[in-house]
Amino acid sequence: MKKILVAEDNDSNFILMTYILKKFYQFERAKNGQEAVDMVEKGEYDLVLMDIKMPIMDGLEATKKIKETHPSLPIIALTANAFDSDRQMAFDAGCDEFLSKPISSDLCLRTIAKVLGE
Repeated sequence: MKKILVAEDNDSNFILMTYILKKFYQFERAKNGQEAVDMVEKGEYDLVLMDIKMPIMDGLEATKKIKETHPSLPIIALTANAFDSDRQMAFDAGCDEFLSKPISSDLCLRTIAKVLGE
């Protein structure tokens, strides 16, 4: 079973992701960008779901740091900011895909499967 790191500081958003992912993937949670970077360094993940607005280190900075050492690790940005400029900043930081909140479970699972080549 593929393993996903969910970088999400908001408890209710993480509970939603748990509901979406639990039947199909193993997953762990990082509560901020720095924790996500540290967990990627220590663990093996097939994909990262990266919230953009988080404390300590935001998702864009965390994505840049992760991509420096793990350039092939897919990262999907998750954000409530759905403007084209937000999408472009996520791709510029190294995200492979972009999802807007609120997340549709079907779209989320299809996007994960596409990025993982499933």
